[in-house]
Amino acid sequence: MSEYCGCDMRGMLSFQILWLLSKRSMHGEQIAREIEKRRGEKPKAGTLYPALKELNIKRLVIGRKKGKVVIYSITPLGRRAVKQSVTYFVRSFGDIVSESL
Repeated sequence: MSEYCGCDMRGMLSFQILWLLSKRSMHGEQIAREIEKRRGEKPKAGTLYPALKELNIKRLVIGRKKGKVVIYSITPLGRRAVKQSVTYFVRSFGDIVSESL
């Protein structure tokens, strides 16, 4: 996607992760596939897992080991953060989206 628009969309990764986890808990590969569906490209592990680690440090997500994978879930603090982020996103970019459609 980024090659078509000329924009660097990587700054949206944490927002996308939180939004996806607000819908359901997932392991890293599931998150990567969901992001790929939306962006057209899959984030690399070296990008995704540091973002998940940072969200965990901020207590916005929690990871629980289940077998060989870690299942990530959003925390109550993360739910509040994603709601605030959506409000900010709509206020900042809503007119751009509505004019572009």
